[in-house]
Amino acid sequence: MELHDAAFLPDPDARLAGWATIDWIEGRSALVIRQGDQAEPAAATWINGRDEGDPDYVVLYADDRGVSRRYHMTFDGALWEMWRDTPGFSQRYSARIEPDGRAIRGRWEKSSDQGSTWEHDFRVDYARSALREEGPTA
Repeated sequence: MELHDAAFLPDPDARLAGWATIDWIEGRSALVIRQGDQAEPAAATWINGRDEGDPDYVVLYADDRGVSRRYHMTFDGALWEMWRDTPGFSQRYSARIEPDGRAIRGRWEKSSDQGSTWEHDFRVDYARSALREEGPTA
């Protein structure tokens, strides 16, 4: 994974490389994303799942800074969107899966007025590693 174009970094041109693993858990009923082991980007875990009676997903997020969040999520096979609307700090993420499935390119936006106005936060790209392609969870 690569985090870049980040409003919160001292150098706006910085590109921070990290890693993420994406695996099915619980008989493919949920997806877990684990990322990084350093301060930037923060080491974090995402658990994505849904109620069988609801087409949308729920994402639980926690990181090594002690931050925990719940996002709503949709995914149509090409477009991945997540959002949370909370007083003081709302967020939304939009990403496209490349047609060959080898990369995901997305951007986060933030709002401090419950979504009335949005501003760019950062971009994050994920690229499939050849090391994982042979495994059962690639």
